[in-house]
Amino acid sequence: MTTNTNSSADAPKIGAFERNLTWWVLACIIIGISLGKLNPAFFQAAGSIKIAEVNLIVAVLIWLMIIPMLLKIDFGAMSDVLQHSKGIGVTLFINWVVKPFSMALLAWIFIRHLFADYLPMEQLDSYIAGLILLAAAPCTAMVFVWSGLCNGEPKFTLSQVALNDAIMLFAFAPLVALLLGLSSITVPWNTLFLSVLLFIVVPVVVSQVWRRLLLLKGQKALDETLKRLHPISLTALLVTLVLLFGFQGQQILAQPMIIGLLAVPITIQVYFNAMLAYWLNKQLKVAHCVAGPSALIGASNFFELAVATAIALFGFNSGAALATVVGVLIEVPVMLSVVSIVNRSRGWYEAN
Repeated sequence: MTTNTNSSADAPKIGAFERNLTWWVLACIIIGISLGKLNPAFFQAAGSIKIAEVNLIVAVLIWLMIIPMLLKIDFGAMSDVLQHSKGIGVTLFINWVVKPFSMALLAWIFIRHLFADYLPMEQLDSYIAGLILLAAAPCTAMVFVWSGLCNGEPKFTLSQVALNDAIMLFAFAPLVALLLGLSSITVPWNTLFLSVLLFIVVPVVVSQVWRRLLLLKGQKALDETLKRLHPISLTALLVTLVLLFGFQGQQILAQPMIIGLLAVPITIQVYFNAMLAYWLNKQLKVAHCVAGPSALIGASNFFELAVATAIALFGFNSGAALATVVGVLIEVPVMLSVVSIVNRSRGWYEAN
């Protein structure tokens, strides 16, 4: 049995911005659509600033989002993996086997069939691609908050995230290519590998070198840097969303139900993967303080990476980009509901 060293007083709390993320995204939808209608030339110009099909504006914004998140990760924590081997195994199984393939299946069922008559026919493949990208990488940052809210074991959460990030360096591109290929969607390999290099490899290297340099000055230097970077990271996320909806405005105004339809398979896959991970941990008699974050890590998505890769592969005005942003829109309310389920079911979980 693993002892929970995380007291409620020390547990991470969800910040005001994160708690209201859904409303911020809705505000970005309104602002982006309005600006896109008022000044479409600006957005077209912004979308044309590319090198090898990667938009430079988005690249900078994504770095500003991802590097502060990765700066929190201590890859040395992977040495603690064996302490929680059962929980780690369940989460890896969900993250890298169940979640990507279940999302591909749900996308095929809902987008290709059930909702096909209500969506733009020319964007169906792109929507499916966006949903696949959303599920292909596990969350890096927000899971620390979710774990804290369910009194999760902090060492498990840290080691699991570090291990997932290490796997992502090698598995993300092949997994995305495989799932897109199975969905009969053409994979631009050069752009995909360039996206992995720019949005995974470079941020990981930069963040870990920076982290080591900061820790030479002490933990306080790292904490103060993270505090200063937090508003920059949030601003970069909002600017990216405004740009996306500036491009997507006409399509959304023409068919406003698109966002709701795309939210359906995303919501189903979150609950399915969370509950499957939670149940598997119970069967393996894993401590609740490990099973909780295991379920939350298993269900959540690295939406910043998904957004960046969708834009790089398919463009600002693609259905793929819009599908990934819907993941941002529903992230907080859906994950908070999963936290509530985990907390309320603790008695059932710990019963023989």
